[in-house]
Amino acid sequence: MTAPIPVDPPQIPTSPAFAQGMILPAGRTLYVGGQNGVDEQGTLLDGLGPQTEQALRNVLAVLAEAGTDADHVAKLTIYLTAGVDPDAAYSASGKVWTHRTAVTVVSVPMSRPGVLVEIEAVATVPEG
Repeated sequence: MTAPIPVDPPQIPTSPAFAQGMILPAGRTLYVGGQNGVDEQGTLLDGLGPQTEQALRNVLAVLAEAGTDADHVAKLTIYLTAGVDPDAAYSASGKVWTHRTAVTVVSVPMSRPGVLVEIEAVATVPEG
């Protein structure tokens, strides 16, 4: 299984945290639905930092169940509740997510009260 390949045009500033684009090798693709900061019992954690970290751990759990890992994620989409500080979310994510990938961050109203962040991913999955 080949990992996605970062694409960083020289005319766009490069970030150590994310790539401007990712090339997915041919093969199977996993779309991880939006993960919130809920624990194994479905309890929503309190605060942006704990919710962000748990949402990413939940993404990692889906990846593992599908037989892949964070090294094979091409893109994360991070939805933040309107008014949430994106820098605080970035800071919290660095405790769990250390893989460079394409990232989109959007501020939206959430459908569940108390949810501050929701994260989805696109990854490659090995054949088999």
